[in-house]
Amino acid sequence: MEYMKRTATCGALRLADEGKDVVLNGWVHRSRDHGGIQFINLRDRCGITQTVVDEDAPAELKKLAGSLRMEYCIAVKGRVRKRPDSMVNPEMPTGEIELQITDIEVLSKSAPLPFMIEQESDAKEDLRLTYRYLDLRTPGMQERMKLRHDVIFAVREFFHERGFYEVETPTMIKSTPEGARDFLVPSRLHPGKFYALPQSPQLFKQIIMVGGLDKYFQIARCYRDEDARGDRQLEFTQIDVEMSFVTRDDVLRITEELFQYAFRKTLQTELPESFPRFTYHEVMNTYGSDKPDIRFGLPLQDFSPFVEGSGFKAFDSVLEAGGAVKALTAKGCGGYSRKQITQLEDTAKIYQAKGLAWMKVTENGLEGGVSKFFAQKQEEILAALGAEAGDLILMVADTWRTACTALGAVRSRLGKDLGLTDPKTFAFCWVIDFPLFEWNEEGRKWEAAHHMFSMPQQQYLDTMEQNPGEVKGDLYDLVLNGNEVASGSIRIHDPEIQRRIFRIVGFSEEEAEKRFGFLLNAFQYGPPPHGGIAPGLDRILMIMAGEQTIKEVIAFPKNSVGVSPMEGSPSEVDEAQLKDLHVKLDLPENDA
Repeated sequence: MEYMKRTATCGALRLADEGKDVVLNGWVHRSRDHGGIQFINLRDRCGITQTVVDEDAPAELKKLAGSLRMEYCIAVKGRVRKRPDSMVNPEMPTGEIELQITDIEVLSKSAPLPFMIEQESDAKEDLRLTYRYLDLRTPGMQERMKLRHDVIFAVREFFHERGFYEVETPTMIKSTPEGARDFLVPSRLHPGKFYALPQSPQLFKQIIMVGGLDKYFQIARCYRDEDARGDRQLEFTQIDVEMSFVTRDDVLRITEELFQYAFRKTLQTELPESFPRFTYHEVMNTYGSDKPDIRFGLPLQDFSPFVEGSGFKAFDSVLEAGGAVKALTAKGCGGYSRKQITQLEDTAKIYQAKGLAWMKVTENGLEGGVSKFFAQKQEEILAALGAEAGDLILMVADTWRTACTALGAVRSRLGKDLGLTDPKTFAFCWVIDFPLFEWNEEGRKWEAAHHMFSMPQQQYLDTMEQNPGEVKGDLYDLVLNGNEVASGSIRIHDPEIQRRIFRIVGFSEEEAEKRFGFLLNAFQYGPPPHGGIAPGLDRILMIMAGEQTIKEVIAFPKNSVGVSPMEGSPSEVDEAQLKDLHVKLDLPENDA
């Protein structure tokens, strides 16, 4: 079927095109009649152009223009002309011109809209996801889809220029559960057996190193059966990277160069030449989080030296039990009401704090809260904490970890409440020297803090079985604006070290062979030293776009309960399909 095919996009025309005859294709964004003159704003992926049916146009053309409704897909032919000075729109790239229409063709009609196609839709999430094909037409979503494309293209350019191979790893693999639940795929040809969708390509990218491909990357689709949240989806995309014959510094440096390149190419933003590095203990002690937001200060400080002799038993008992008292000076918050302080305390209690002590700093010294216990030491306290009149001192006493984490959560809330988290500021940092193991009190066993294939640091190799809790791994996380955006490690390539790790976390040789035998077998054949990292593409894009949820940078995300309202997944399947797969359902009665 022939139709008027466009000769220009709706965002391309400028004053230099005046006098040209062109054809535009797009959607009716707005249509309005001004005293017999019909204005039609036509939109496509590239922008919006104002088109006009003049008062002296043929009656048939005017009638057709008047019948157009929002989101009709049309073609228009006409001549580019300069807008009258009074109608120039400096907010539109095409705002100096308009198209004088000589012909219109309706390519398809639109039903009444469930919501307006605006820069950003204010429709509720499920409505937007039900009509995602309309939501994708909004300029905001189109800008973010372009950003996603541009970043992926920049990533591929970067790695290609540095000699990396892009290698696809399988999306149906052996189930090796060790974190989130696997998504399972029943096999028709092998009844009773299942594939799993990969939580990450971890084992395969290590095998690629054994295969001698040396430098690998992949824009990898990953799947985890876990609860969705703002920065997490059941299916997501990561920039998977692995290299042979490297140290931690090599991986960190090339990751910095990757982000410098991508931000420069897509946002025209220059990042620092290198990102600051902090140890795990430093960030927990100073920021109360292993993913610190360093766009603002408000550091956590040690209040323990001021407790002795204060008579404040709640703090005394914590220190006697080997705990810690952490303090935070909230600059300019001395005027906070009791209600506002209670809200901060509620935040601390979410992270298991028993309470949040406080004192206000006034011209007369410390007042309110627990100040009476520390009146004799107020000069020392103010000097040590850098507190001034108009500030609010907040304190949590508990185990070191709980005190840091709870007060760190208060710090994060204050950063947002006080407007200290500018979304246009991009503050990267590295967190290194993570514990390799963590104790699972419920299971009474050691577990891998990240995963079981991370190399212990050299100084712990001879003694790691004696005290696993002290062992630090050759692990590293990249943090951006308080979000973990990448995680990686130098991997174990020595089969004996790998077996020792398995034994510490309680894996028998039989279990290790059952789950990871193919990797252990590969390691018998000269594996190279290797390491890598996996930046989370969706989360990075969310931050680059200034959004609060990764759903805004994914074309077809699931909602908060893992459902896609547009096509209705997950859904029931035919009994015949289940029979082919030798699958029987055993549902609770209320789900049957």
